[in-house]
Amino acid sequence: MAVRGRFDLHTHSTVSDGTETPSDVVRAAAAAGLAGLALTDHDSTAGWATATAAAREAGIGLLPGVELSTRSGWRSVHMLGYLVDPEDAALLAETDRIRRARRDRARRIVDAIAVDYPVSWDDVLDQTAPGATVGRPHIADALVALGIEPDRSAAFAGILHPRRGYIEPHYAPTPVEGVALIRAAGGVPVLAHPGATRAEWVIPEDEVAALVDAGLFGIEADHPENTAGGGPVAAALARRFGLPITGSSDYHGSGKPNRIGERTTAPDVVEAILAQATGSAPILP
Repeated sequence: MAVRGRFDLHTHSTVSDGTETPSDVVRAAAAAGLAGLALTDHDSTAGWATATAAAREAGIGLLPGVELSTRSGWRSVHMLGYLVDPEDAALLAETDRIRRARRDRARRIVDAIAVDYPVSWDDVLDQTAPGATVGRPHIADALVALGIEPDRSAAFAGILHPRRGYIEPHYAPTPVEGVALIRAAGGVPVLAHPGATRAEWVIPEDEVAALVDAGLFGIEADHPENTAGGGPVAAALARRFGLPITGSSDYHGSGKPNRIGERTTAPDVVEAILAQATGSAPILP
């Protein structure tokens, strides 16, 4: 399939921790002059139907996707999966387990914070769209709504920073298992934002090698949150293993300062993703 124009391959809606509906995310991409986007909500494909309808109406391309939570030891590793089969039984079972673990973890975090600050679980639910999995961004939104923190970014740098002691990990499969799940569901896996950390904390080369052996397609090495140290390491890993580099905004509406389309993916890389995907069909303008 011939692809023309810029694609932003990492966006979030109210289905996970974005602040705009799937339809509004699509319309924001069209307004930004993009040729297309991927909707990649955390561990959920629930926004695909409305995003697809909006893409057809706007005449913009859409790669339905998912951002799968995985974990390697203490390190949270996110895996973008493009054009998976949303009805794949193994993927559905795993994402359901992850979402339950996320919600249970969020409840425990809120209980811990509530010992020191006037916030309740109901306050957090008030900031969560119906059907969305409660996570740390929704806790941040509650802290902002209560006037305890000024905005999401401040909340993550403050009360929700791991050094404060309230945060704990949740269940997630290993990165290799995540890649295998995405491939088995007919999708195309890309390692999400590995450069958005200190250079020494970027995923190690031997772990990337294992991901490549499991079927990793590419690395999201062009990301607005890359650090001065981590970004070059992520790009070097892509070069080391001959993997395509994707560029994405990781758009969350007003939930992050990231702007839709501020990082994009080259048309030939989008074409390569389309060529490998068998799980679901894209919408192309």
